[in-house]
Amino acid sequence: MSVSEHEHGSVLRLIPSMDAFLDSAPLRSLPRALLLSVARRHLAEVRDAVRAGALDEAAVRALFDGGAAAQAVARDCEAARRPRHRRVINATGIVLHTGLGRAPLPAAAQRAIVDAAGYAVVELDPSSGQRNQREETVAELLCHLTGATGALVVNNNAAATTLALAGLAEGREVVVSRGQLVEIGGGFRMPDVMAQAGCRMVEVGTTNRTHLRDFEAAITDATAALLQVHPSNFRMLGFVEQPGRAELVQLGRRHQVAVIDDLGSGLLLAEPPAALEHEPRVLDAVADGAALLCFSGDKLLGGPQCGILLGEREAVVRARSHPLYRAFRCDKLTLAALEATLRIYRDGDPLVEVPTLAMLTHAPDELRARAATLAGQLTALQATVVPTESFAGSGANPARPLPSFGVALPGGERVVARLRAPGSRPAVFARVERDQVLLDLRTLSGEDLQALAALILERVLGKKGDGP
Repeated sequence: MSVSEHEHGSVLRLIPSMDAFLDSAPLRSLPRALLLSVARRHLAEVRDAVRAGALDEAAVRALFDGGAAAQAVARDCEAARRPRHRRVINATGIVLHTGLGRAPLPAAAQRAIVDAAGYAVVELDPSSGQRNQREETVAELLCHLTGATGALVVNNNAAATTLALAGLAEGREVVVSRGQLVEIGGGFRMPDVMAQAGCRMVEVGTTNRTHLRDFEAAITDATAALLQVHPSNFRMLGFVEQPGRAELVQLGRRHQVAVIDDLGSGLLLAEPPAALEHEPRVLDAVADGAALLCFSGDKLLGGPQCGILLGEREAVVRARSHPLYRAFRCDKLTLAALEATLRIYRDGDPLVEVPTLAMLTHAPDELRARAATLAGQLTALQATVVPTESFAGSGANPARPLPSFGVALPGGERVVARLRAPGSRPAVFARVERDQVLLDLRTLSGEDLQALAALILERVLGKKGDGP
């Protein structure tokens, strides 16, 4: 054995046994299974460092005699016990922030999830005791709100598009404009969706201009559908043209070919506010007569993550009968939240009760007044009120900023990291612009605004306040 190996061996013997290490004061009360996993990793890292010559005898003694190793294991255990999916405060100004869960649910939808968390009615008719379809109630609400004769709900809009294509066009051709072969987040491309649905894609037109005659020339006996896709995260301006949905529907009817319309965000309001006037409306798509149209439930609808299919009853039945439906169907919590959200559209005031719509329609003057209130509570941090721009996010209202107001704080990335620190309850997410932290008031609820000043002072200055 060489001298270095002998020295390493003597240092390694200073590392306590697992039982002795776990008996350290900071570790005794931690859950055993988690503690063993974390402790094994830490002790293995110490042994590897000793063998590599990175830790000598003095360093190892300091780790274990001084309790530093036990404290590190305790910290890692506590971090592992923190739930990942926990409430945060969104001060980014991006209303439908994909990283923060998109649409914040209405209070009624939150209550519905809690109520359905135990045993709940899902595929059972309480009156007869007979089995029925799990989405029956939300389908009835969707048909009532839109005038469609059929409706179906799956787990997201990508699934809805895939199921629509598979149900109506599997093994046959689908005609689509080259200007609408979009890619959404995560590298999910429309050509890939078509392939997975078992369709043969027929591209027509050019990137910027596609005419109705291009679609008509591509229709053959093998054509099952014409597809229209909302561009979602981008806009083309200038020398561009796409045929309208109503034109495609008329063309399809002449040739007995279905039209499928992927609306993307899914604006359900009959009279959209100015901030959303450019978004395609669900009611228009139904009125134009597309066989199937699909959109997201957790974007402009303001509900839970899901994909909604609407249209002709026969087309919906064909989609639901496809084997993919079972893989795509929603669970009871999603259906409960969606039902509660749709009841707001039927019985309440969605511009007030649906947080997404309320945030998107806040007037700039209102936001400026709220920003002034917050800045007044943060004078110790040299806070200032600044005009800024908010965004709908998640592909809704693309490239159309909403005028807003925010509170700017010095400190940039250093301060923003403190606000969103993993151990923070709740973490605060904000933007950094020109080395300043920007807290956009558009995405702050009244409850969050009341707590925010105290949270910021505590995390930036160490000053205790009244947190939530």
